[in-house]
Amino acid sequence: MQIHVVGQGDTLFSIANTYDTTAAAITDANELEAPDDLVIGQAIVIPIIGQFYFVQPGDSLYSIGLRFGIPYQELARINNIPIESILPIGLRLYIPPLQKRPITSYAYIEPFGDTVSETLENAAIKNTPYLTFLALFSYRVNRDGTLTTPPIGNLRQIAADTDTAMAMVVTNLEEGAFSDELGNIILNVQAVQNTLLDNIVNNATAGGFRDVHFDFEFLLPEDREPYNAFLRRAKERLSQEGILVSTALAPKTDPEQVGQWYEAHDYAAHGEIVDFVVLMTYEWGYSFGPPLAVSPINEVRRVIEYAVTVIPTEKILMGQNLYGYDWTLPFVVGGPAARAVSPQQAIAIARENNVPIQYNTLAQAPFFTYTDAEGLEHEVWFEDARSIQAKFDLIREFELLGIAYWKLGLAFPQNWLLMNDQFEITKLE
Repeated sequence: MQIHVVGQGDTLFSIANTYDTTAAAITDANELEAPDDLVIGQAIVIPIIGQFYFVQPGDSLYSIGLRFGIPYQELARINNIPIESILPIGLRLYIPPLQKRPITSYAYIEPFGDTVSETLENAAIKNTPYLTFLALFSYRVNRDGTLTTPPIGNLRQIAADTDTAMAMVVTNLEEGAFSDELGNIILNVQAVQNTLLDNIVNNATAGGFRDVHFDFEFLLPEDREPYNAFLRRAKERLSQEGILVSTALAPKTDPEQVGQWYEAHDYAAHGEIVDFVVLMTYEWGYSFGPPLAVSPINEVRRVIEYAVTVIPTEKILMGQNLYGYDWTLPFVVGGPAARAVSPQQAIAIARENNVPIQYNTLAQAPFFTYTDAEGLEHEVWFEDARSIQAKFDLIREFELLGIAYWKLGLAFPQNWLLMNDQFEITKLE
């Protein structure tokens, strides 16, 4: 598909004419809320097969072919132009679509309270066709090894209707936060661990889960080896039931990276023990931190570059956020949290405040600033078609197993459009 960035004077009609499609098709594909009021800098996905490229200064058939991975002779043939021709600036060239690559697609879903909201169930209905796994977050471990279970509502049936496997996410969350003390008990008190593994196996088999996903975070550094030993025990037990085991890993760039989020996560050991891992390559920009891109491509790349040196690429899922944040300025440590917004909401905020969307090329992420009705300055970072395409390019470049989304519930239609265009989603037998 084509990604078009709205410029001064663009209308949906003029954009549709440029790409030989219709305004209605673009509106439907992007779920545009205000098709007659586009935002300068807004990225729009054009629903066509392949894409068009407009020749820039210094381009040649050879350089364009290298950029898109197509022989220059083939590029000339498709566009019916001589191989030796000098390309005029602005010439529109057709680029055929890439061959689809199979990937595993994983998405967390987090019900709150005692029921699964209609919003979450609708998100699952809409998105499970593009998922290998729907991961129910979370089964919280208690200090005696029992589990507090989340509501599941109709999620199991929704997943079954699209041949999507259910994953059971097990966490050391306690009173709303990851607990190192609880983690230490789980990993070192044998009686608690025995009870926990029995409960996990029983819940996973009774619930028809195909994967048990351990998201143990902020563990004590000294619990690195006990965590590895626990995973070996869990893998042995669950493999006997034909159930996969996966883990969530903090975004490390070095095996000895300091900080409590990182030290107990042994990339090499997890890569050897479990079936696959999720790299939590997001939250550089987070709700209680300063305004930043949530998953800047330069930082994501650094994590992947380290991970592939110690974990087989076919076991790695790159983590990806489906949201952004709206910070009120000035940022103050310990001040109010930034507001989570969907990509659709971010565009609406820019439109309502009549401000253009900018794009940071280092982070490969869109952002903008605005002043609210009370005179307070805001800074918003979010995801769009360009930023997610940059992540999809990383999956291809490093030949990763696929992608894992945190989390369903906030609308980002362009993500699923581009995913469906470029990848074949693996479904388990």
